[in-house]
Amino acid sequence: MASVEEIKKEINRLKKETDTTILAHAYQGQDVLEIADIVGDSYGLAVKAQNDPKENIIMCGVRFMAETCKILCPRKHVFLPNPMAGCPMAEQFTKKEVENFKKENPEYCVVAYVNTTAKLKTCADVCVTSSCAVEVCRNIENEKILFIPDPNLGSYVAEKVPEKQFQFIDGGCPYHARMRKENAQKVKEKYPNALLLVHPECPKEVVEMADFVGSTTEIMDYARKSDQKEFIIGTEISIVEHLQFECLDKQFIPLSNQLLCSDMKATTLMDIYHTLKKEAGEEIILDQDTMDQARHSLEEMIRLG
Repeated sequence: MASVEEIKKEINRLKKETDTTILAHAYQGQDVLEIADIVGDSYGLAVKAQNDPKENIIMCGVRFMAETCKILCPRKHVFLPNPMAGCPMAEQFTKKEVENFKKENPEYCVVAYVNTTAKLKTCADVCVTSSCAVEVCRNIENEKILFIPDPNLGSYVAEKVPEKQFQFIDGGCPYHARMRKENAQKVKEKYPNALLLVHPECPKEVVEMADFVGSTTEIMDYARKSDQKEFIIGTEISIVEHLQFECLDKQFIPLSNQLLCSDMKATTLMDIYHTLKKEAGEEIILDQDTMDQARHSLEEMIRLG
């Protein structure tokens, strides 16, 4: 039986041998982050992959992230080490539903959170990340916006851009959406000196209590740079663990133990090892039309934001 350290050593050897770069979303476990070449949020990882010289990419995250990487890196081989790793929010409704809405409401611009499938990106006018959504929506010419798929993030953006009219579809991240004001009150009572840092995918009642609201990357940067010593983290629980390893002189407390994404935890070191050995994993294959249409929405994000 091999140890964790032995598998890590073998993964590091194999990725050099196979000309592979390993990308890891920040919601992955600490053991996965330690063998990754690049760590970050979904869109940031895909952008960095564009300039990476390696021919092969292993995306340690969920399917929509691997698809986004393939869209921006069409000539590279992109692999998802655990094909079962999906995203309930990204997959909660179909391209047909959005196309029907556009047909009935042609005056609306469709803004798609990057946490969407490649198919949904093809019918979006522009994509956004949680960090650039406010700026992009503010710069859109249309006065009416259909924001998909997360109504909590969409509502947060709508408050920041009151001059636009927003429409939402029910859904969102099932983990962030579970959070309630009572969660925040309970933890803040126990840790009265701690700052509450939350992701805008949380409901409005939680966001309004926060000392800082931002994307995963922004939350981590804020905690690293802050002079404060205690933080309540209102996003996926992995971020608590990563910050604990990074900032030994600070204390990090999860807003709730329910903020645990099973899909993000699906990828294991052994999945990565077997993908490098070409014994497991799935190569992401997208047709050219899908990649071209989806890339347009990502390029519009860059133009507007």
